Amino acid sequence: MSATIATYNGNSVRSRRPLLEKWLSSPSAPDILCLQELKCQDGEFPEDFFAAFGYQSRYKGMKSYNGVAVVSKFAPDEAAFGLGDGAAAPEKEESELARVARVRFGELNIVNTYIPQGKELDNPDYPYKLAFIGRVRAMFERDYKPTDKVLWVGDLNVAPTDIDVTNPKTKKGHVCFHEDVKKALADAMAWGMEDVFRKHLPEEGNFTFWDYRVKDSLNRNIGWRIDHILATKPLAALSQSVKVERELRAMERPSDHTAVTAMFDLSL
Repeated sequence: MSATIATYNGNSVRSRRPLLEKWLSSPSAPDILCLQELKCQDGEFPEDFFAAFGYQSRYKGMKSYNGVAVVSKFAPDEAAFGLGDGAAAPEKEESELARVARVRFGELNIVNTYIPQGKELDNPDYPYKLAFIGRVRAMFERDYKPTDKVLWVGDLNVAPTDIDVTNPKTKKGHVCFHEDVKKALADAMAWGMEDVFRKHLPEEGNFTFWDYRVKDSLNRNIGWRIDHILATKPLAALSQSVKVERELRAMERPSDHTAVTAMFDLSL
């Protein structure tokens, strides 16, 4: 039996309802959808909207920005939010809870993250971003084993290789492409994660984000791959395919990201 799991930075879940309605009512609707950047408080999350398509929702939002959710066609066994390490500064506590969702379905453990963007290399948010990625690895070390079926998805705000951006030579100093942030992600993945996206889509030109500020970026395919599907080896071995849902980015009033869907040989 196959199960489909998608990740999508919707850049405001309420603003994307028309787009989501078309997708979730189509044959390509995922079994589990991991959302980032909800941009709404918990009381504003459109739980009834997702329920109309047969999804149960687990979410943690906050006013104006951040927010993560996992909506699924079956109830999870467990759901928690945040990194769980007690290391957040007081002013970051709410934000961090709204950046990490950890949901378990039987043997499948999903970690849905919205990694801080970092702003600029000389901004305090950049070392915070690097430390945050390190804390994600520490969470894996503390709470899971590489032999477990663990899926790490989300907007990680890192393009790890040259083929993950258009014109990589011009982006060496970008907070999502600097050598430091690429090393931070590689170190986190070294715990036991494989790049399921690249396992199935190794070619150049496969992106997940097209900047609004770049004219006609989607049609010109000037993009970034910063939305990821990573898995431990036992789970990666069960992966069957990955699809970039490019048509979502071409719809009216889209997010600047699109969704990525992976199919696994799983019974959930």
